[in-house]
Amino acid sequence: MKKILVNIFVLCICLLGFVQIKGQPSKKDFMKSELNKIEKYLIYRDSLNEEVSRVAVAWHLDHSLKVINGICDSLHKSDPEAYVRKFNMPRLLSFTLGYIPRGRAQAPQSVLPPDTIKTDDIVLQLSMARDKLKHIGNLDDHSNFKHPVFDRLNKKQAKRFIEIHTRHHLKIVKDILKE
Repeated sequence: MKKILVNIFVLCICLLGFVQIKGQPSKKDFMKSELNKIEKYLIYRDSLNEEVSRVAVAWHLDHSLKVINGICDSLHKSDPEAYVRKFNMPRLLSFTLGYIPRGRAQAPQSVLPPDTIKTDDIVLQLSMARDKLKHIGNLDDHSNFKHPVFDRLNKKQAKRFIEIHTRHHLKIVKDILKE
């Protein structure tokens, strides 16, 4: 019995370590690859595959950039003193797995693209995102923003969410473009 408890304890410690490592945003050139993919996919902006998504590639690109820029702005405006960490099971699962299920959540109005999406607007948002992401590293670690499902996210968690969310939409774009 004692051996079983020791094995369970060791397994729990290993699992906790895995969750800590897996839940970290990548450090080197944060989001550079993802932003380069957004730029690359611009030429396919009008592509649509309704079996994958009801909206075209431009919608996913615009939405992803609105989320990045909106989170960066919220982190910048937040009061780090007011941040209180709370446990959130959906966040733990999503951040550990690096996955957001498709078709489960509805985007808030503030990050929905307009009915007519202009390429110039996407390019401008892309430039803004690159600039804002460079500067969030300088913010207080308790800078935060409120997510509708994952609750209050600090800077590190916000960066992880930006990464997971952007990759989620880039996977959808990739699937739209498959023939």
